[in-house]
Amino acid sequence: MGMGDRGTSNHSGVTDFILVGFRVRPELHTLLFLLFLLVYTMVLLGNVGMMAVIMTDPQLKTPMYFFLGNLSFVDLFYSSAIAPKAMINFWSQSKTISLAGCLTQFFLFTLFIVTEGFLLAVMAYDRFIAICNPLLYSVHMSTRLCTQLVAGSYFCGCISSILQTSMTFTLSFCASRAIDHFYCDTRPLRRISCSDVFIHKIISFSLSSIIILPTIIVIIVSYLYIVSTVLKIRSTEGRKKAFSTCSSHLGVVSILYGAVFFMYLTPDTFPELSKVASLCYTLVTPMLNPLIYSLRNNDVKAALNKLLEKKSTIL
Repeated sequence: MGMGDRGTSNHSGVTDFILVGFRVRPELHTLLFLLFLLVYTMVLLGNVGMMAVIMTDPQLKTPMYFFLGNLSFVDLFYSSAIAPKAMINFWSQSKTISLAGCLTQFFLFTLFIVTEGFLLAVMAYDRFIAICNPLLYSVHMSTRLCTQLVAGSYFCGCISSILQTSMTFTLSFCASRAIDHFYCDTRPLRRISCSDVFIHKIISFSLSSIIILPTIIVIIVSYLYIVSTVLKIRSTEGRKKAFSTCSSHLGVVSILYGAVFFMYLTPDTFPELSKVASLCYTLVTPMLNPLIYSLRNNDVKAALNKLLEKKSTIL
């Protein structure tokens, strides 16, 4: 039943929404469910495994791995805010999500995705200090500063999420309650609103710019200094070692920001394309991050081997 059937009412009259999901033939729903299940299982195993390795290995008690542990935590939680509900909806006839459920999903996803952006900027700064000022690294990246940087990332994520959520859920929804997406996101919610969304779009764009621009600037400036320093290293081995500590981070940044920009640059007339882009950063990025870091990082590989050996001796 569309909201139009109830007459004009604002969002206070809405008790639930319908998550349309992917517009595919019903027989493909099983395939999509299995795909989501496989990717989400890998997200769980990869990120929980990464956190376990970092917490148990004394050699990984460094700022870089402290940030990486938090990145895994964030990846785990923002994919968990979306994947389980999407999988349930592949089997459900109604595909409904309550107003409270939609609001919670939106709030948690925004909180963790913004926190991830700030964490990636913090990690770029960490690599910049490690390569450009290695002798002063332990002085600069003190435990106190690392804790403050991570707390600051969560704080920025929280403030941004509160603002975005309160703005989005004060809109009036009276045209339809069908959200053309597989989770509650700003753009599909705006499409079913009968409020004037122009101001909402301006504020939302400004807020996104305030969040994204500084993090991108920090990442770009850090890497300009890193490249300039690495090119001055005479030995090929030294250059390779310096670049290898950054390549994982650069890969993660490229995947996340590439997917986010693709989604926001996709016109509203192509909702299916924006769903595919959303899939990249809601599930594919959290799945790839631990793989990228564990496959390209000798310390993580060594710690993982140690942990597995310990487990096998216990068994």
